[in-house]
Amino acid sequence: MQTVPSIEKVNPRMQQKQSSSNPIDYHGLPSIPHAFLVHADKRPQAVAARIKKGDAYQDITWAAMTEQVESIALGLLDLGILPHTQICILSNTSLNWASADLGIVSIACVTVPIYQSNTADECAYVINDSKSCAIFVEDLKQYEKIKQVRHLIPELKHIIMFSGAPSPDGDYILLDTLKQRGREQQAKRSNEYKNRLHSLTPDSLLTIIYTSGTTGAPKGALITHGCMLYQAIAGSQIDLVRPEDDQLTFLPLAHVLAKQLECLWFYLGHTMSFAESVDKLVQNMAEAKPTIMVAVPRIYEKVYAKIISGGIESGGIKALLFKWAMNVEARVSHLESNHTPLNGLLEIEWKLAQKLVFSKIADKLKALFGGRLRYFVSGGAPLAPKIAYFFRHANVNILEGYGMTESSGGNCINRLHFNKIGTVGQVFPGTEIRIAEDGEILIKGPCLMTGYYNKPQATEDTLVNGWLHTGDIGEIDSDGCLKITDRKKDIIVTASGKKVPPQEIENTLKTYPLLSQAIVLGDKMKYLVALVTLNQEGAAKIVSNQGGQEQDPARLAAHPAVKDAVSKIIDMYNAKVASFEQIKRFAIVAQDFTQEGGELTPSLKVKRKVVTEKYKDIIATLYES
Repeated sequence: MQTVPSIEKVNPRMQQKQSSSNPIDYHGLPSIPHAFLVHADKRPQAVAARIKKGDAYQDITWAAMTEQVESIALGLLDLGILPHTQICILSNTSLNWASADLGIVSIACVTVPIYQSNTADECAYVINDSKSCAIFVEDLKQYEKIKQVRHLIPELKHIIMFSGAPSPDGDYILLDTLKQRGREQQAKRSNEYKNRLHSLTPDSLLTIIYTSGTTGAPKGALITHGCMLYQAIAGSQIDLVRPEDDQLTFLPLAHVLAKQLECLWFYLGHTMSFAESVDKLVQNMAEAKPTIMVAVPRIYEKVYAKIISGGIESGGIKALLFKWAMNVEARVSHLESNHTPLNGLLEIEWKLAQKLVFSKIADKLKALFGGRLRYFVSGGAPLAPKIAYFFRHANVNILEGYGMTESSGGNCINRLHFNKIGTVGQVFPGTEIRIAEDGEILIKGPCLMTGYYNKPQATEDTLVNGWLHTGDIGEIDSDGCLKITDRKKDIIVTASGKKVPPQEIENTLKTYPLLSQAIVLGDKMKYLVALVTLNQEGAAKIVSNQGGQEQDPARLAAHPAVKDAVSKIIDMYNAKVASFEQIKRFAIVAQDFTQEGGELTPSLKVKRKVVTEKYKDIIATLYES
């Protein structure tokens, strides 16, 4: 058996591929539920999870969680669920989600996650495309989505609702009812449950995770138990998470990164605390006091914008001191990014800025995040280096990583001992990464999906000779760290033939607190243009400083003072780049991009095609002479 090598034994630039004649050593674990049950057997009274009950977090032991999982599994058997069938989960992230997931896969069935933010029609698409026979829904709100399109999904036979009142017409059953049926069936169906569990192998299908749909209709990636076992083992080998860690989770478990972290939790056995919601995330961090947390860049952007706005608006000497310290920090970040040591006056200024300003920011963030945080992980989209350096200088480490649904989550990540900002770090042990001649990132290893569900042509186009063609453009530096430049399909080629990666520009613009979102356009055109959305609170304060009072988004976007402030931001950006990278014209979109509006994916990435189509008339005016 070939063990996944430790990171110290792997050259990140010249990964050796796994021999097809020697299978990966999964440490004797045939499946994800087997990894989970190890902790229930060895330390049943240790804390597996923590959930908010009333005003405080409550501990859930591995034994208690195991009882819940087994009762769900037995309840599904009592419903007549056959092996190797698909079952959906439509819910916010919660302990019920994780328990239902384990219950499904323990009886050799396949979990199909659906984002809780999906519309009724989007839910119907996933259910039909995956041929799912049952679905778990969180509450009445999610059930109503399914009820609305029930006539479109004839293969759906069972609906189980996590919480709420009993169904008046028997259309759904409550989770508690399912678990009770399972407990009543324990003596009768225990052997069937064990046989299903022991039939699992690393090659068994674990989940079908649908892509976010930024480039078309979502596709279901087929991910095996072996894929996620490998990811968990490799993640533990690089010290990504430790057994003593307490992780706070809020990412949708329909997202592959959250799924990867769930499986790492089952394998490693640390404690998983569940946030109540995104809105209560900061409050929950102070209550749960996590040691690690994973989030998408949008979360860090919002915290950064709030701190910057607060510092600038503090007024008087404090505001002047804050602006001076931020200017010093920007110069320090520039030198650090170029591996240039500090010296002379800047070194003195930086020590003073740290003492007078950044030490106070660090204290504030430490308290805000619960006081025990070792680091954040950022994934799902690029994080602006400016924001990463800011947090580092405030004693908060953000480790940026990279991966795809089709590669079972993260495949590269920075390490605490080697966090190279501006890159997504080094590759996981046992995985290969290459850069194709056109700059596309290719991935190979035990993490790859077996294909897209019922889409052979799409599979053939994406998996070529064992290599996953990611569609992302990047480069590997001398330290073996991967840098993502853009999406292959998003690269702008101007009328003059210049290639411009828009994400880098967009990330730069979003570091200005006044701007919430930005999208840069200009393919086959003479110059670049931008659509931007506003931080409404910041825009309202600009108007207030002019002696006015305005809260209406459309009027704020049209206000001359706000337009002038955005224009100055664009001018500051343009002053630092070549002429072909400059934004010649811009428009302010009154409404921010949202999931509800269709402009953002559930992982908060902008759907470029949707935005371009939605605002095509505004974009057209930006090219009028």
